[in-house]
Amino acid sequence: MGIPEHLLCPHCGGEVEKYRNPLPTTDVIIEYDGKVVLINRENYPLGWAIPGGFIDYGESAEDAAHREMMEETGLQLENLQLFTVRSKLGRDPRHHTLTVIYSAIGKGVLKAGDDAADAKLFDWDALPDEMAFDHRDILEEYKNDSSRF
Repeated sequence: MGIPEHLLCPHCGGEVEKYRNPLPTTDVIIEYDGKVVLINRENYPLGWAIPGGFIDYGESAEDAAHREMMEETGLQLENLQLFTVRSKLGRDPRHHTLTVIYSAIGKGVLKAGDDAADAKLFDWDALPDEMAFDHRDILEEYKNDSSRF
């Protein structure tokens, strides 16, 4: 349950509660030719990141994953699999988010789009120094997850 804020009802003037809940997002660890796809964020917070974005109202997390990957990387996804969920306060400096993280195989031509200034392939052992959010930790956990092989 979110933290309630008290507001006044515009019709009766009575006190009502407004809840602030984490914002739902999705990220996808895309494997492509034995490497991982990362985007260089065009907007704050800056840095390299796992591609992802906010889930729209009425959209499933799976559909948002496919949409966001097409928008940010130009790639279609195959074998979309749930990897983990993260929701720790402070992982996104803008707001409290809850992210559903998937893994998938990328197909097509990699091309940066939407709010991605760049999109590149990285070797698993040569991730960039400047990474946004908690994405380095997520990638390390994924890389060390023996159940994915």
